[in-house]
Amino acid sequence: MKRRNVLKLAGLGAVPAFAAGGPRLPNAVIGESQAKLTREPFGDLRIYFSGSTGQIQDMTAGSLRLKQGASPHPPHRHPEEEFLVITEGTGEVSVDGKVTKVGPGSMMYCAAEHLHGIVNTGETPLLFYFYKWKA
Repeated sequence: MKRRNVLKLAGLGAVPAFAAGGPRLPNAVIGESQAKLTREPFGDLRIYFSGSTGQIQDMTAGSLRLKQGASPHPPHRHPEEEFLVITEGTGEVSVDGKVTKVGPGSMMYCAAEHLHGIVNTGETPLLFYFYKWKA
């Protein structure tokens, strides 16, 4: 499933809570229980923030608890830049065809329109946080 489709399932595809050009993201602290949860076949997706800021046209911050052996989608590209921060579990992240083993404390940056993906290769769920934006 493409990330855009995942975001649509999370209710963020057509009209995000804070759409670009609309109200800006609020200054806030959001706990895991307050994030918008969508249960997918590959794991639990949480969206903490989605919308515009004073400097960013559109950004999304969320987490995905990826099931053992799962990937949210095949390697893909999108117009946003993106960071992933792995906090639990182990897996493999691919960026432009280069595969790197990752675990807690690993971080990925991928520029816009570059091929990237993640798969849980461990024996437990892999939790990562992602931040993507378009300036």
